[in-house]
Amino acid sequence: MKVALVHDWLTGMRGGEKVLEEICLLYPDAPLFTLIHVPGAVSPIIEKREIVTSPLSRVPGIARHYRKFLPLFPSLIERFDLGGFDLIVSTSSCVAKGVRVPRTARHVSYVHSPMRYVWDRYDDYFGPGRAGLLVRAAMSVAREPLRRWDRRSAAGVDRLLANSTFVATRIRRYWSREAEVVPAPVDTELYRPTAEASFGEWLVVSAFAPYKRVDLAIRAAELAGVGLTVVGRGPEEAALRQLAGPHVRFLGWVEDRELAGIYSRSRGLLFPGVEDFGITPLESMACGRPVIAYAEGGALETVRGAAWPGDPTGGGGAPTGLFVREQSAEALAAAIRSVESGETEIRAEDCRARAEEFSRPRFRERLEAIFEETAAGPVQKASSRAEG
Repeated sequence: MKVALVHDWLTGMRGGEKVLEEICLLYPDAPLFTLIHVPGAVSPIIEKREIVTSPLSRVPGIARHYRKFLPLFPSLIERFDLGGFDLIVSTSSCVAKGVRVPRTARHVSYVHSPMRYVWDRYDDYFGPGRAGLLVRAAMSVAREPLRRWDRRSAAGVDRLLANSTFVATRIRRYWSREAEVVPAPVDTELYRPTAEASFGEWLVVSAFAPYKRVDLAIRAAELAGVGLTVVGRGPEEAALRQLAGPHVRFLGWVEDRELAGIYSRSRGLLFPGVEDFGITPLESMACGRPVIAYAEGGALETVRGAAWPGDPTGGGGAPTGLFVREQSAEALAAAIRSVESGETEIRAEDCRARAEEFSRPRFRERLEAIFEETAAGPVQKASSRAEG
C-alpha cells in the first residue's frame, strides 16, 4: 500500500504537528505534501522524509505572512499530484483535507478544525485592527467562496476524524458531515512529574493570538496576587508585556524538554481561551499539575473539573482542575484563590492518571486500526470527488 501524507503547512511544532508526527511514525516512508515548509521548523521525525511543497513556500518571509495568501490556498492544495497512491492521510485545520485524490484511493482526514479563518474566528484574524486594509478588503470578497470550497472539499473525504467532540459538532454544523472523535495525544514519557517540583508560579503556555485570552491570565494573576510565567510568542506580545506587572515573566518559546520541567515546577496551568482541543492542559496534567480553564471547547473533554465553592456545578471523577463559567479575570482569580487557600485540593496522581488516557501509543494504535480498515474497505465518497 502506497501512502501519502498531507498537512497544511510546516512553520512550527504546535499541536497539529505533534499529531502529524504520530502519523509519520506509522508511515515512515510516506512522502509529505504541504503548502509551506520552513526547514528546521518541525521535529526530525517529520523533517527526514520527502517533503513536497507548493510554489508559495519560495516566497520570501512567507512563514510570517502566509495568512495573507489564504484565498490562494485551495487552488494550491489541489495542484498536488497524488496519482499512484492507495491511501491519503491529511491532517487539516485549513485546506489540507481539500487535496485532489484519485478515484481509486481512500482519503482519511484528521481535522483539527474547519477553516476557522472563514467561520467562527473570522474577526479574530481579519476584523478591525487585526489586519491591514487591503487584506481585510480581499477577505471580505473571498470569505463566501472559501466557505463554499470548504464545504465542497469536505464532501470528498472518505472518513473524517475530529480531535474533539467540540470540533465534530462544528464539522456537522459547517460541513453537514459526521466525524469520528479521536482525541489528540500527549507525550506522557516526556511530560511527567519530577522529584524537584517546587510548585511556585502559575503558568500560561500559548501562542499570543487574540482568542487565546492570555490577557485574562495576566490580569487574574495580578488580582490573585500570585506570580505568573508566560511561555509563548505571537503578534499580541507587545500589548501583553505592557499589561503585565512585576510578578509576570515572559520566557518566549522553549524546547519541549525544558517546558516539561517548567510544568512540573509550576503551581498549575491557566487556560482562559476557547480551543478546539488544547494540548497544554494534558501536558500540565501529565506533569501532575492542575488546570484552571474556561468551561468551553476542548478543555471540557480533557480536564475533570472539581466542585469548588465558586462553581458548585463541577464534579464527576477524580478532579484534575477547576472550570470557570465566566470568561473573565475575576473568575480566574477566584479559582486561583480557591487552590491557593486549600479550599480545593487536586492530587498530582489524579492529574497524571487522566493524562495517561491520552498517551501516544494508545493514539497510534487507534489511528492505525482506522487507516487499515479504511484502506481495506470501499471508497465511500468517490462520486463527489474530482480525479487527481
